[in-house]
Amino acid sequence: MELPTEPAQKGSAAIPRPPLVREVLLVAGLFLVYKLGRQLATGHTAEAFGNARRVWDLERFLHLPGEGSVQSAVLHGDTLVHVVNTYYATVHFPATAAFLVWLYLRRPGHYRWARRVLAAITAAALVVHLTFPLAPPRMLAATGLVDTGQVYGPTVYGASPETDSLSNQFAAMPSLHFGWALMVAVGLIAATRTRWRWLWLLHPLLTLLVIVGTANHYWLDAIVAASLLGIVLAVVRPPRGAPAPTGPGLRAKDSEDTGNTEGADRPVPHASGGQDAPGGVADAPALVGARR
Repeated sequence: MELPTEPAQKGSAAIPRPPLVREVLLVAGLFLVYKLGRQLATGHTAEAFGNARRVWDLERFLHLPGEGSVQSAVLHGDTLVHVVNTYYATVHFPATAAFLVWLYLRRPGHYRWARRVLAAITAAALVVHLTFPLAPPRMLAATGLVDTGQVYGPTVYGASPETDSLSNQFAAMPSLHFGWALMVAVGLIAATRTRWRWLWLLHPLLTLLVIVGTANHYWLDAIVAASLLGIVLAVVRPPRGAPAPTGPGLRAKDSEDTGNTEGADRPVPHASGGQDAPGGVADAPALVGARR
């Protein structure tokens, strides 16, 4: 007689992984198109500063909190501001790449969904960058903010936007630092079932404080990014079904950690119709004629 086993895998984890080489090329192409596309928006200095003054005035009209309050906290110590600058310079791309790699390996269905969402929000952001060049608050004298990257380091930008050949410094809105971080949190919350998954929201929250504290973005940059992501998520729906377990014989806690809760708390019936014995081991079935 065979003991009961876990049900067959279903959901995101049961979907075959797409070809690895194709996905690497697609994701690398996404990053490359984004970087090259940002360069098309360079050279609009007057328009970028004009838009910056409008955004700053609009934030004051809307009574949004001043970005300076966040930067004041960041400038509390040289070590803290250096850590914040390092976070801004080094976490953005690696965190998003690690998110995609984990989904590819563990949740292929959610990987396809997340890749499509990231591609869509990146394309939408690129359109905004091209049509609405915006100088970040660190460049606008009216804000009274410090360019923490240039003053304390490290920085990913050149000292002058006109001579910076690696990035477009007039692409502040929307903030893809925040948009991608928010999608990482949303994607991990959707793809897992552990009770601690909501803590992933700390990643976009910390990212928001970093991009504002370093004066690289306005509050509205993050609001627009979140709005674009919301629109994309309303159109590109996540896969149905809870993530499946990774193998047979998982305990209830393991099922929760890997995202499958179906049957995790349901006791295995005895042959006599009862429930599990203490320790989760079912009683052996009664032998015919054992009481004779």
